[in-house]
Amino acid sequence: MRKINKILVANRGEIAIRIMRTCREMDIATVAVFSDADRTSMHVRYADEAYYIGAAPSKESYLKAEKIIEVALESKADAIHPGYGFLSENADFAKLCKKNKIIFIGPSPEVIEKMGDKIQARKAMISAGVPVVPGTTEPILDEGKAIETIREIGLPVMIKASAGGGGKGMRLVKEESEIISSVRAARSEALSSFGDDAVYIEKYVSSPHHIEFQVLGDSHGNVIHLFERECSIQRRHQKMVEETPSPLMTPELRTQMGKHAVEAAKAVNYVGAGTIEFLVDNNLNYYFLEMNTRLQVEHPITERVTGVDLVKQQIIVAEGEELSWNQDNLKQQGHAIECRIYAEDSDNNFMPSPGRIHSITQPLGLGVRTDGYVYEGYEIPIHYDPMISKLIVWAQNRSEAIKRMKRALYEYKITGVKTSLKFLERIMDSEDFVEGNYDTNFIEKNRETLITNDTCEMECQDMVIIATYFDFMNRVNKVIPTKGLNPAKNRWKKYTYQKNFDRL
Repeated sequence: MRKINKILVANRGEIAIRIMRTCREMDIATVAVFSDADRTSMHVRYADEAYYIGAAPSKESYLKAEKIIEVALESKADAIHPGYGFLSENADFAKLCKKNKIIFIGPSPEVIEKMGDKIQARKAMISAGVPVVPGTTEPILDEGKAIETIREIGLPVMIKASAGGGGKGMRLVKEESEIISSVRAARSEALSSFGDDAVYIEKYVSSPHHIEFQVLGDSHGNVIHLFERECSIQRRHQKMVEETPSPLMTPELRTQMGKHAVEAAKAVNYVGAGTIEFLVDNNLNYYFLEMNTRLQVEHPITERVTGVDLVKQQIIVAEGEELSWNQDNLKQQGHAIECRIYAEDSDNNFMPSPGRIHSITQPLGLGVRTDGYVYEGYEIPIHYDPMISKLIVWAQNRSEAIKRMKRALYEYKITGVKTSLKFLERIMDSEDFVEGNYDTNFIEKNRETLITNDTCEMECQDMVIIATYFDFMNRVNKVIPTKGLNPAKNRWKKYTYQKNFDRL
């Protein structure tokens, strides 16, 4: 049992601010760290203290474990919250925290190590009786062995990096002639991305749903799940839209998968917040995919339907307390959807679009939440993930939630950089999404309606803006004649109107 009075947030952007908000509600002081690119970032302004940690590239700043520990000691922080990404699933960093008697707000280094290695995680789940996709439980280091193994499993298969994540070190093999080149490519990418070229083979599950269960565990042996999130809408194996409850789920399936999620967490003595990720096929067979030993980007939709502040529970558990909730007093209320707003060109292979935000108007109103960190004049750096914010809506049912998200996306205005807003609007209008009839192939299947190379849409918008501007100024000139009135006063009024219009 150890009371936390100050937390260093070893992250940036919206997740850093999200964590700091809960800390402020709990009367816990916060420490921010920042790189050259983040000197003017909102999380630096929000924290009680802020420390410079290095150059813009993450390997020279946010991934410098020793530097972050140094700042924690200098600022006298009791604990470090890693957020997600960067050092959040780095067992060596968790060990370094322990060595310096700093609380790491997350699971033990041993659990991170075990579940971060996908092969070891598969072994642990098999031992716990959790369904696993058929495949290997040892690393594939020999190309001849790969061919032999794949012939036994049967094509198609996925070759995956054991230390992987985010779609890196992953290859789909449909033909035997692709095996050797795919193994080499996956190993090479795994080595460059994770420093480990070990890969394994899994049977390819065609057109699956990607469904994850949120779990919480404490050091007293209590483990609960907070139901599922549907995460099937992805580009380049990264999620874009998430919702809960899943439109695929039945009460019986939810009970079974929830039970296995809890068993999976208990099997490794899990403490903290994490997710058990599953693939679900068209026959509702489900298989363990991986465990994320950290907070997830999409955690707000779970918070919205359960009423549980997941960051607060992480902190309570890290202090040695028992969870504030048990399985019996948890239930899903209503429906929540999250859209990730990226600074990217969705019509040009989702290329990042860094640059300066000229103007931003965020949506408000009943059932709308925005977790963001940018502001007018902010320069989105090229060095990090291009996500600008997360837009979360809640309503009594799925149909109303979709309508609310469409309204919120309509109200969300950003100029200066290209964004995924229009792309997300098209998703909300898609018949397959509205009917809840989608899987991980959703974007590819609906490419013709979701992605357009036609510049007419933007050109037409520009024409409408120009036409509206001239019509507006014409009305101003008619409403405020220049004769018979104070010229200085008229000019001021016209200037004010034009300034307001430009801002709009």
